[in-house]
Amino acid sequence: MLDPSSLSPRARRLAAGVIHRAWRWVSAVGTVSPDDRHGFRSLGAESMLGFPPGDVFGEWWIAIGSQTLIAPEVTLSVGMPGEVLDRAADVVLSIGDRCSVGRGTSIVARRRIEIGDDVTIAPNVYITDHNHAYADVDVPIKEQYPTHEPVRIGAGTWIAAGATVLPGADIGQHVTVGAGAVVRGIVPDYSVVAGNPARVVRHHDGTDWVPPLRKPPDEPPADWRR
Repeated sequence: MLDPSSLSPRARRLAAGVIHRAWRWVSAVGTVSPDDRHGFRSLGAESMLGFPPGDVFGEWWIAIGSQTLIAPEVTLSVGMPGEVLDRAADVVLSIGDRCSVGRGTSIVARRRIEIGDDVTIAPNVYITDHNHAYADVDVPIKEQYPTHEPVRIGAGTWIAAGATVLPGADIGQHVTVGAGAVVRGIVPDYSVVAGNPARVVRHHDGTDWVPPLRKPPDEPPADWRR
């Protein structure tokens, strides 16, 4: 095998240029779009899954809306390895329109995970509707049938990097989940949660945020969405 250190600076630059262009080409071609034979129950217009993908299986029970971006290395799965699911069953994992899911995130479903429209999920988030059971002390935990509770994430919500959303989480709309937060239970609309376990640290009372934001957000330029 050729030792890269034996290449001259010029040869290395040329080789690196070829490799980078080839990787960009592979990434573009490998991106999954609605026009591909993708196996999902639905994949809406202008949505895509970046390349390289994470572990993706149980596609038939996954529905993705339109204009949604799934970054590279995202795991989307329904069921457990070796588990046989009824193909006539309803969608188990649904992701709405205009969502974005960051690199390295895992969304792992067995019963029901519903993600609303316009949800932003940062990198390295973990979302699941099931967990290991440990009640029987005579049976190894890995051999006990998992527990499960449905998960819902409301429209317009932002889940920051490294957060974990556990079974039974019911997150309202326009919620901010802080980085690294561990969420379970009901999170009200128009709130900010943080910590482990996550708790409400700010909410909107219909007039303003309580406690107040530290400073008003900067006014964006008029053409910022162009």
